[in-house]
This record gives sequence, structure tokens and C-alpha cells, in this order.
Amino acid sequence: MRSLFNKQLILSSLVFFISVSLSANEKDKSSTQSAKTAATQQSPQPSLHPKLELFRPFINQTYRGEFASSTPDKPVIDVSKWERHLNGNAIRITHSLNEGSYGGETLIFYDKPNDKIRYFYFTTEGFFTEAEVTFDGSTMISHEKVTGNQNGITEVKAKAWLTPEGIMQTQSEYLQNGKWVPGHSATYKPAPDAKVIFK
Repeated sequence: MRSLFNKQLILSSLVFFISVSLSANEKDKSSTQSAKTAATQQSPQPSLHPKLELFRPFINQTYRGEFASSTPDKPVIDVSKWERHLNGNAIRITHSLNEGSYGGETLIFYDKPNDKIRYFYFTTEGFFTEAEVTFDGSTMISHEKVTGNQNGITEVKAKAWLTPEGIMQTQSEYLQNGKWVPGHSATYKPAPDAKVIFK
């Protein structure tokens, strides 16, 4: 399992108001503070490789996901953290399932020679995957090649997308022992205080 099989913007408006009743010194102080605020609020967002811009809504987000198979007796809860990485030339995703019982790390990057978005995913179970990523509108679609999985899974196809409410949905299917079978699906909600845990 994994968040995609892992797999899983805010520019504030600035309003100035300087009261005419302020003294000259107060005006200068207020103007200086407002200018500093303007510079902070209007500063450009951290750069991303142009080919990775479609991932920007995910960046600096932490999600708490509950798998469709989760039950009160056997919860399946995943925490996924998305970060800008390598000066904007990559996106790093770390995730942990059930407080560290399983987890992994993904690096998404643009493969310039092949003109493709790709990623590598490394897991606490010792297997890894490499994938190509495409977008259908705002839906991220990945096709992974799996190396070293002990359950006979050799490929994974997955989708991830954000709802208008900022909730991330994921779906996947596995090529297991030569046959495509349903994988997991999960619903991830923003959870800024959630922690990715590795033991």
C-alpha cells in the first residue's frame, strides 16, 4: 500500500488604511510597516520547474487519508506531506501508514531527455517503483513499474485529484501475478498538524 501507491495558494490581498488623524511620525511608521507587509504579501511564490507547475496546489500541504477499506477495528490511515524540493526542480512526498507501520518517499521530477514527468518511490518494505506521470485536466495519472514487491505486484496504475474543497481523492489498480486487480482508494483531507512518522 501507499498514498498514490502511493501512489498523496494563497496570495493574500493587501489593504492599506492610514488614518488622517495620525501624527506625522505615526504616518511614517504606519507607511513603513505597510510597505513591509506589501513586500511580504506580494512576493512571488517559490519557483517550480515549469513542467511541475500542475503540482503546485499540492505543495506545502499535509493530508490525512482514510482508505476505503478502513474500519474502526482495523483502521488504515495514511499521512502524506508534499514539499518543493531541490530548488523547485523536484517535488518530495513522504508518507506513513498507521503511524509508521509502513511508509515511503517519492521524488517527482521532469525527465528532460525524454520529455516526461517521472518519479521514484522508495519504501520501508525494501521495494521501489519508478513511474511516468501525465495529467488529464487536473487529474494526475501515474503508471508505475514495481521492483521487489513480495506480493507479486509488478505494475500499478493510479489517479489522484483535488476536489474544489481541497480534498484529495486517490484510486489505484495493480498488476498482480499477471492480472489487473482493484487496488486501494482513499480520501485525504488537509491536516496541517498531522505528522509523517518513520520508526
